[in-house]
Amino acid sequence: MKSKRSLLLVVALLSVVLILAVLRGGGPGPIDYSGPVANWLDYGNSRGGDRFSPLTQITPDNVRHLEIAWVYHTGDVSDGRGDVESTTAFEATPILVDGTLFFCTPFNRVVALDPETGAERWTYDPEIDLSGGYANQLVCRGVVTWLDSDRDEGSCRRRIFTVTNDARLIALDAGTGTPCEDFGEAGQVDLNPGVGEQLWLGEYQVTSPPAVAGDIVIVGSAVADNVRTDAPSGVVRAYDARSGELVWGWDLAPPFDVPNAQFAAETGYMLSTPNVWAPFAVDEERGIVFVPTGNPTPDYYGGHRNGIDYYGSSIVALRASTGEVLWHYQTVHHDLWDFDVPAQPTLATIVRDGVEIPIVIQATKMGLLFMFHRETGEPIFEIEERPVPQSSVPGEQTSPTQPFPVKPPPLVPHELAPEDAWGLTPFDKKGCKEKLESLYFEGIYTPPRLGQGTLMYPGNAGGSNWGGVAVDPDRQLLIANVMDMAWVVSLLPSEEFEEARRANPGVEISPQRGTPYAMRREMLMSDWDLPCNPPPWGTLSAVELGTGDIRWQVKLGTIRDVAPVPIPWKLGVPNLGGPLVTASGLIFIGATMDDYIRAFDIETGKELWKGRLPAGGQATPMTYRLSETGKQYVVIAAGGHGRAGTTLGDAIVVFALPGEE
Repeated sequence: MKSKRSLLLVVALLSVVLILAVLRGGGPGPIDYSGPVANWLDYGNSRGGDRFSPLTQITPDNVRHLEIAWVYHTGDVSDGRGDVESTTAFEATPILVDGTLFFCTPFNRVVALDPETGAERWTYDPEIDLSGGYANQLVCRGVVTWLDSDRDEGSCRRRIFTVTNDARLIALDAGTGTPCEDFGEAGQVDLNPGVGEQLWLGEYQVTSPPAVAGDIVIVGSAVADNVRTDAPSGVVRAYDARSGELVWGWDLAPPFDVPNAQFAAETGYMLSTPNVWAPFAVDEERGIVFVPTGNPTPDYYGGHRNGIDYYGSSIVALRASTGEVLWHYQTVHHDLWDFDVPAQPTLATIVRDGVEIPIVIQATKMGLLFMFHRETGEPIFEIEERPVPQSSVPGEQTSPTQPFPVKPPPLVPHELAPEDAWGLTPFDKKGCKEKLESLYFEGIYTPPRLGQGTLMYPGNAGGSNWGGVAVDPDRQLLIANVMDMAWVVSLLPSEEFEEARRANPGVEISPQRGTPYAMRREMLMSDWDLPCNPPPWGTLSAVELGTGDIRWQVKLGTIRDVAPVPIPWKLGVPNLGGPLVTASGLIFIGATMDDYIRAFDIETGKELWKGRLPAGGQATPMTYRLSETGKQYVVIAAGGHGRAGTTLGDAIVVFALPGEE
């Protein structure tokens, strides 16, 4: 009798399992091998950075069946506590060209892999000095490729260009990984000479991939913030892709004389100009390179600038062949908030009244999206100059207005009042409210004050950051991930800098040498080390390009890997990295503080799948399919972000649908 009851119980359980399998659709079924084949040719796939793939094998219906196909470990990771002084951030997006997957590690090693198995084909090590105190930690976001049309065959016909944290531009043979001897000196160009004296190795750094336009390679730089007023030049330079000879240099000096300006002795480039640390975008048809500029250092006091920030915090259109400025638009006037333009511009085409309009889209840290006609710089949607708060700091003169696009609306809030304070308990909520009440705030663009803390909302991390946006050209949708975090900044007399730094270990306090004021900056956190502003702290949005309306906005990420207890509470969390869009209607994104990559339905914003990663996915994914009988793969760098505090690692993780090819 007992055995009969056991048998009935087993049958019942099997029936439940079968019913659930039917309701869930069972397994993935046979893979549909029809549809396009596609590479991933550049950091943003296209030179225009749209992060769109025409691939359709992975769909909203089968994406939940994705599984890990293979994993590759680089070995290049640092928490800053060993022989490597700087922490690492594995922010690379690989490229796929000529049947090989190429990427760079935080130590600037370049790796070539078999894209279907992960087998290593070659590696190249530029042997950077890992003991340097790199201002922006150890980062390499990607490499680019160029084909020499003058060569029918032979070495270095296909080149991989990479840049290094110690500021070198290197050309490698794509087939072997050996340096191209005819480029520069033994395959490399040293970018350090000519930009001015550097106080330490890593004050001047290159973290984003160069851009290729025709037969030239264009590079920018990242310069340490808030150290001094005579920092290295932010010059943008273009080099011949064959020889490595300098073709042009645009030093971002304003088109007028600047009183008391300082210059690099060797080249005459102006010191402490804005720099360009984010990736460029290239309109190959029109011969235009679009440049997202930073603000001149230091960030939070500009009384000494005298117009040196003319091109600061702007999108600038340059003639790719000469470096001539065609047009520019300043997204923040006289930037005192570290609202430098952080993301690669994105090229797209919209249709109005039956006419195709080529546009460039610029995401910003303010959560504002600026859209312009690529050729003329005319705004696609009206931009209003609105009055903003003014500075009370002696010697400072703020801009009376700042630009606000009428559309699209801001992707993050711009107001935060004490009654908005958030906390897990009444106690930490009360503490956050008291902190907010003590701060000076009159809305976005409230300038820093002397002595009293000023609320920075949005904060200097974004809004958008270097991950940028993706565009589906057929659906005419823009996809953007943003974060919503409050920061506190205060100025203090320069003579108090050393004492303040000793008294506040672990707090960012910078000298801003050459100005009367040092700077203190920190996130606005509760006593429980959680943000004081209400969640969501990270969101994913879809914006209709034609109308500028937000179609949907959803929370992005959980607190699973940042909370003391691993609870997958979907509050929406800070994120660094960008989205990928496919023609099948999927959005893939990592970026979040929890260790996942996710897929969303582009039409609704519904989360359809998430894959667990071995470390933080603070990178932008890519996808490819090699043949008509092959699988579509989705790839993300999972190595974490040292300064963001996510799980560190060294993995390239590749997903695909199960089943034999």
